[in-house]
Amino acid sequence: MIIKDIEYSKRFCKDLNKLPEQIIKIALKKELLFKCNPLHPSLRCHQLKGRLKGVWSLSVTDNYRIIFDRSLNGDIIFLSIGKHDIYKSL
Repeated sequence: MIIKDIEYSKRFCKDLNKLPEQIIKIALKKELLFKCNPLHPSLRCHQLKGRLKGVWSLSVTDNYRIIFDRSLNGDIIFLSIGKHDIYKSL
């Protein structure tokens, strides 16, 4: 997986602003890691199944995830960030 650019949906920005400061700091570090090495084991990056088929997830912490989509040209759009229940609201 090659990452050219990361964009942020309005929902992602809104969700991010609701998170505790410590989680935001960790999420920013994970984003940098994701840009450098999207397949780093600590990100646990994987494609989702079922009704979210085609969308991807990466781990920020054990409890927090970033949900994203990717285009064929390598652009990434972060759709949402939050606890594991964000899968239900997409």
